[in-house]
Amino acid sequence: MAGDYLVPLLLMVIVQIGYAGMNIMSKLAMDTGMDPFIHVAYRQIFGTMAIAPFAYFLERNTRPSLTKPILFQIFLCSIFGVTVNQITYFVGLKNSTPTVACALSNITPAVTFIFAVPFGLESLGLRTKAGQAKIWGTIICVGGALLLSFYHGHLLDIGQSSIHWKYAQDANQSSTSSNSHGSSFLGPFLVIASAVSWAIWFIIQARLSKLYNAPYSSSALMCFMSSFQCVIIGFIFNHDISSWALTPSIRATSTVYSGVVCTALSFCLMSWCLGRKGPLYVSVFSPLLLVIVAILSWALLREQWYIGTLVGSIMIVMGLYGVLWGKNKEMQSENDTNIPIDLKVIDIKELKAGKDDIESLFFKQTEINPQATKITSKSTEGIRE
Repeated sequence: MAGDYLVPLLLMVIVQIGYAGMNIMSKLAMDTGMDPFIHVAYRQIFGTMAIAPFAYFLERNTRPSLTKPILFQIFLCSIFGVTVNQITYFVGLKNSTPTVACALSNITPAVTFIFAVPFGLESLGLRTKAGQAKIWGTIICVGGALLLSFYHGHLLDIGQSSIHWKYAQDANQSSTSSNSHGSSFLGPFLVIASAVSWAIWFIIQARLSKLYNAPYSSSALMCFMSSFQCVIIGFIFNHDISSWALTPSIRATSTVYSGVVCTALSFCLMSWCLGRKGPLYVSVFSPLLLVIVAILSWALLREQWYIGTLVGSIMIVMGLYGVLWGKNKEMQSENDTNIPIDLKVIDIKELKAGKDDIESLFFKQTEINPQATKITSKSTEGIRE
């Protein structure tokens, strides 16, 4: 049906637009002088308030019991997946541009693959096309990230936007007067550190999701724990109480938007798409965020493009799709080799076999396909009948 194709597509496009808006507004808020540590702290607070109702109403009857080991893993997820990940990302965003930050965030699948191999969650598969695609994709991703971080090259003449946005003009004046753009190396470095932290979170979350199958509740707990962590870190780096004021209005808008749209709403939409289309479908939309942010940054923030930015971004996207293609082929191969005995081809009503005949049929099948060792309880009950 057309709805099965269009609805997930539309929802994932909405998610990427939502994240693009977060990058633009967060950059504007920090260019007006907002401390990125304070911005992250407010985002966790608003995110917790937004996602808690979903956790309570959708999982109150299905939520597993919360044990100390599970609580400790949620705590680790809050540190790596939320606190460290977002602090390094937003400090990196403050010291770079939205386009550079979004481009570098696309190296997360490649970094995750590097970390997953020692833990046995991924295999190299040097002799398979899928393994070679993942390895070369990772190399191209990392190479693009290094190029984007250390090389600018010539300025690309793509003209100037005629759009005049008051928020952007005020932010540009504030950032120019305070010279708050920082080091051109510090920003990309911190965004790469954010991708590394995100990859570590994937490793921990993969185990947690098997032990505690309540994604909304675990996310609410992560945001709740991270709220305390980020507030404490924010006060350590900024003792001035007046810095926590959500004025001018762009600061309040960006923090509420980031918490509600990019923490609560986007998680619900991606969870819905994950359940129907799988993780690969959700992953392939990541480069769309880069395209949207690049257009909005040029139109609203007067961002300039360089040769190094363009070539590095293209390499990162190519490497990303190489890793995803290899992972998809690997999953298809695993599904083909782990096929249970196909009992549907047997006419149950006409099969007049005793116990010995059924066992003979089973062992003949396993001789042909050693992986076919699973008989569903439903099928065996049908044969017994």
